[in-house]
Amino acid sequence: MQKTVKETTTTCIVIPCYNEEKGLPLAEYESFLQNTEHIILAFVNDGSSDNTLVVLEKLKSKFPAKINLISYDKNKGKAEAVRFGMQYCLKHIDFKYIAYLDADLATSLEECSEIALNLKNDITFVFGSRIKRIGANIDRKRSRFLIGRIIATAISTILKLPVYDTQCGCKVFTKDLAKEVFTTPFISKWLFDVEIFQRILALYGREKALNKMMEIPLKSWIEKGDSKVKTSYIFKLWIDLFRIRQLSKN
Repeated sequence: MQKTVKETTTTCIVIPCYNEEKGLPLAEYESFLQNTEHIILAFVNDGSSDNTLVVLEKLKSKFPAKINLISYDKNKGKAEAVRFGMQYCLKHIDFKYIAYLDADLATSLEECSEIALNLKNDITFVFGSRIKRIGANIDRKRSRFLIGRIIATAISTILKLPVYDTQCGCKVFTKDLAKEVFTTPFISKWLFDVEIFQRILALYGREKALNKMMEIPLKSWIEKGDSKVKTSYIFKLWIDLFRIRQLSKN
């Protein structure tokens, strides 16, 4: 089931959704769409078993010119949902920048749009970073923060990436870069964010790539609900990370 909005826009935001019937902050979406121009939201219903699709169809009916809705029956995982949404937008929507964002809006639509403004000069990839600091509202469970820091530090060390937060679910790309990054399926369903960095490094070469990326400390990130990543994946994560690391050697 695919419903297309053919409209020229500046930024397209892909939002993967899996069983988000009760987790979608509809009031935030509606407020943003009512007050923002030149942005298209592309929701990808990733084989939800609840009424997520019904909720999304109702939202789309209120903003038919600002929402694309893509849906398929079988759950494919976040990585493929994001990639499918990206490819769909590249084919059907005329835009300048494209982002993906978590459906619960832990990072707001407004801040995602603001981050996209940093795509200028030679910068082709910008991403949010959940850095706790004075003046920022970063709200994370301490247990998940500590686990996240251990994993993030390991990723940065193993892949030799000077990145604080590879896993933040707010990333924005130029159209040309998105065409290159989201062509083929990812190795990992949940660690695909890391593979994105590896693909960009392979595309540009390490030195040039690092000059084309920008990590932006978020003003606000509010943890909502529980992670859909199973605890058992922490063990498989290291296998996926090793396989991703091998990409740079091929």
